[in-house]
Amino acid sequence: MNLRPYQSEAIAAVYEHLRTRDDNPCVVIPTGGGKTPVIATICRDAVGHWGGRVVLLAHVKELLEQAADKLRVIAPDVPMGIYSAGLKRKDLGYAVTVAGIQSIWKKACDLGPVDLIIVDEAHMVPAEDDGMYRQFIADAKVVNPNVRIIGLTATPYRMKSGSICAPENILNHVCYEVGVRELIVQGFLSPLKTKAGLQKISTDDLHVRAGEFVASEVEDLMDKAGLVEGACAEIAQHTKDRSATLIFSSGIRHGQHIVDVLKAKHGIECGFVTGDTPDGVRAAILGRFRAGELKYLCNVNVLTTGFDAPHIDCVAAVRPTMSPGLYYQMVGRGFRLHPGKSDCLVLDFGGNVLRHGPVDAIRIATDDRGEGEAPAKECPNCQALMAAGYQTCPQCGHQFPEPNRQQHEAKASTEGILSGQTTCEEHRVSETTYHVHSKRSDPSAPLTMRVEYRVGFNRYFREWVCFDHTGYARTKAEAWWRARSVEPVPGGTEEAVEMAKAGALAPTLSITVEKKAGDQFERVTQHALGDKPPRLDSEEGLPDRPPEPAGMTYGIPEDEIPF
Repeated sequence: MNLRPYQSEAIAAVYEHLRTRDDNPCVVIPTGGGKTPVIATICRDAVGHWGGRVVLLAHVKELLEQAADKLRVIAPDVPMGIYSAGLKRKDLGYAVTVAGIQSIWKKACDLGPVDLIIVDEAHMVPAEDDGMYRQFIADAKVVNPNVRIIGLTATPYRMKSGSICAPENILNHVCYEVGVRELIVQGFLSPLKTKAGLQKISTDDLHVRAGEFVASEVEDLMDKAGLVEGACAEIAQHTKDRSATLIFSSGIRHGQHIVDVLKAKHGIECGFVTGDTPDGVRAAILGRFRAGELKYLCNVNVLTTGFDAPHIDCVAAVRPTMSPGLYYQMVGRGFRLHPGKSDCLVLDFGGNVLRHGPVDAIRIATDDRGEGEAPAKECPNCQALMAAGYQTCPQCGHQFPEPNRQQHEAKASTEGILSGQTTCEEHRVSETTYHVHSKRSDPSAPLTMRVEYRVGFNRYFREWVCFDHTGYARTKAEAWWRARSVEPVPGGTEEAVEMAKAGALAPTLSITVEKKAGDQFERVTQHALGDKPPRLDSEEGLPDRPPEPAGMTYGIPEDEIPF
């Protein structure tokens, strides 16, 4: 089996991390991007090249089945056992054990010493010092104190605690990450289209518990006759030419209501599965859906992770969620490629895109209700959803007014008509990233910090801050830093980038970009900044990304064990 380039890069980054660091790495690959081949290859190498023993943990049997099937293809000679009550297997003593965490969490000592524990869907590991994953890992360390843990996930964050990687957590550092938009551009994931529901809901009166809307209140809100009939009408209208539609409802009563309305009002047969659906019935319904015999399938929180139906080309979220991970997992069911599938339509009836932002640039809220400026907006003409930076709707061409400007001020072009004439534009910033920059033409030149501002999905502006220079350039860099941070001014560029990535700088809300007619590049001249963050607990920055792999086994000699 030939791995995709980013899958090989991910494996090499894991091995480099294990070889050069003492903590535990995490790999971030989008839903549909192929985490399972990465897992299977690591298992093969750990056993075949380095004589190790591996346990793969997951929380649903579908993920266990996928991993076992892929390992048989990639490494048919590797002895593999399965330990899962759901799969009716309790194998022990194998080089690789594929295990359901619910079945094996008290059995770590029965496995004997293992060298690697791989956790699929690693965001399921709780941040608190309890839970089945933590108990299993703690017991495994009793048998082998040197056991290493590798996590893989599409969503490296939790609703309440933020990133799953931290010095005090089980996973400590994201060693490799590839994004949704990057894989769409490279042709490995399906393009996405989004629309909001015509009927709007307000979640202002919903209570929040443990970072999520109270489930019973959500179902009461969404299960109103007008909302259900309106949502079903839009689903029927927009999916006439679609192959497979997956619907997420707010509860069992709400889901059954959707199924009944689709049948009665539109003559549509829609399957329905919940956590209470018997295994045999559920398997039959999912089999019909995968085979194309059933075009519509509604579910309640059971087809988010581990469910693989690549032909899904419409996802209808008839529920709001405060969870960025759940939002991502719902939309992610439509990421996979399939013959004849040109894109996936996302019908958002719960305001989730507006709440969390585009799925390739999800905003992690810092408070219980996710207050703050919306990271996305809705076209008033066609209900398409897009990043807040768009000034023209990509679906229908509707022109949005510029921020703080009147509609009649819009112009066909902002480029000056005379040489030397200066024009200015203000842009809302959706993301700011910081990088160490060196001149290729002159490697001896001082380093600079390259600051990149993303406006919209794919437009970027850059500026360079010169901490390693002297004179006026250094003075200007110091003023730039003091305007954004309560931390002492860094001594050099590398320190500045590390501190910026660690959260030392105020967010940039918008930038003003100046351009002179005839000049090739724009210049960032003004910034609207958010509040300065408090002092960092630690000034240790994030380590550099591992170097590019080289050599026979992803840069690691076969006689040098990386774990």
